[in-house]
Amino acid sequence: MSTGFAPHPGAAPLAQQVLAQARMETRLLLRNGEQLLLALVIPVLVLVAGVAGIERVGLSLSRTAVDELTPGVLALALMSTSFTSLAIATGFERRYGVLKRLGASPLPRQGLLLGKVGSLLVVQALQAVVIGTVALLMGWSPEVTVRSVAGALAMAVLGTAAFASLGLFIAGALRAEATLAVANLVYVLLAAAGGVVLPASAYGSWGQVVVYLPSGALGSGLRECFLRGTFPLWQSGVLLVWAAVGTLATVRTFKWE
Repeated sequence: MSTGFAPHPGAAPLAQQVLAQARMETRLLLRNGEQLLLALVIPVLVLVAGVAGIERVGLSLSRTAVDELTPGVLALALMSTSFTSLAIATGFERRYGVLKRLGASPLPRQGLLLGKVGSLLVVQALQAVVIGTVALLMGWSPEVTVRSVAGALAMAVLGTAAFASLGLFIAGALRAEATLAVANLVYVLLAAAGGVVLPASAYGSWGQVVVYLPSGALGSGLRECFLRGTFPLWQSGVLLVWAAVGTLATVRTFKWE
């Protein structure tokens, strides 16, 4: 029987809670100068400097420098947000007791994780718009087909799942200071030698290993999409395996306080 009073006490529906959490996570991420640097500034600088450097050196490529580098820079941006930014933010939320306090709220743990993933997707959409616009102004001409668009979306989803699960694994298993160091170190190593921006063929014999890394699979997959207009089946499988491994590791080791 209704009492006639509003609002009625009780928790909001889960979807509404997740949307509210995603909005808050997105605002916090965009207000953080360090995270914004990782998300937008560094990838754009890598694209502009990389194109200028290749053109100056005069390397022979099958396509123009901007066509070759843009898919890799998009992969680098996704990795910076899904892995590095998420790991660091979550690690310090654990240290300051934010996760512990949220655990006592009506928001369930899966709602918190869904909210974080939702904020990642919003920021990644912003990254794609900014980087894509800069690349188009520099003369980028991607192969746009139904298969390539579907493949790029699949790469974005699977890449987010793989890197987010690995980022949460690090954040949940290490102290905040260690998470900061490890996340940044792994980001730099993968950006330099993980097959993200440049294809595996550029790394010589190391390229045979790069294709099995999540960074190499993501970069190679997006290059398949935008350079050849195909759906990257092999790279999708590699990312799916990494997502499963990262999720299992996170479930077994993640500590909320």
